[in-house]
Amino acid sequence: MGQCCFSDCQLYEYLYIKEDKTWTEAQQYCREKHTDLATVSNMRDMKRLNISAGGQRDVWIGLYDPKDVNRTWYWSLPGVEFNESETNWNTGEPTDKGNPVSENCGFLYKNLTWADTGCQHKRYFLCYDETNKTQKYHLIREMKTWQEAQSYCRENHTDLISGLKQLQDEELKNVMKSTDQEPYFGLFRDTWRWSDGSSFSFRHWKNDLNNQQYNSDQCAASAFNDEGRWKNDSCDQKKPFICYNGDF
Repeated sequence: MGQCCFSDCQLYEYLYIKEDKTWTEAQQYCREKHTDLATVSNMRDMKRLNISAGGQRDVWIGLYDPKDVNRTWYWSLPGVEFNESETNWNTGEPTDKGNPVSENCGFLYKNLTWADTGCQHKRYFLCYDETNKTQKYHLIREMKTWQEAQSYCRENHTDLISGLKQLQDEELKNVMKSTDQEPYFGLFRDTWRWSDGSSFSFRHWKNDLNNQQYNSDQCAASAFNDEGRWKNDSCDQKKPFICYNGDF
């Protein structure tokens, strides 16, 4: 395979299967005839997925939410791995006290330490821009939910600020001096897992899923009447689906 990774090399192809199956039936079909149900690692993959499906009905992809797993922290920016031994939580955090909605999204205190909060709350947020040579970090002074903030950053910049390297940058420290707000950044956690065991953190949910429950025993479908954004549905529903062929 060489030194390239899933998100950089197209060593796989997506295949639209126009047969209505439950998610488990679709998974079995893909594993028998191809590699597995589709895994999506970034927006480039998402565009290819849209093309392969040809704007058809909702289709199953390889993301599911099992009952018996713990929530895992991820970074929003694809390719940045979360390391439990390299964190900067504020004292006492994460608290996860947002009953009945768990606290699954991160925000920054003025001193750049982290805290968790409910993703449905609206805050300023921090975007990262890898193509801007003069300004990498942007404080967006608009009140949005975490998911709305993620969509904004991906549409107008690169993504929410993610990873210790970005969070320790002097440029970001200067940006934070300009506000007394406590903005969102690219930290989130969930219980969703990929069928092929990949650890990719990429998510492309519809913006009305901010209050979704976890360990829901549901599966993810790409909704092509909503630009391919994902929604959760009962795994027993029958839908067409997308497999991938690949060599990992």
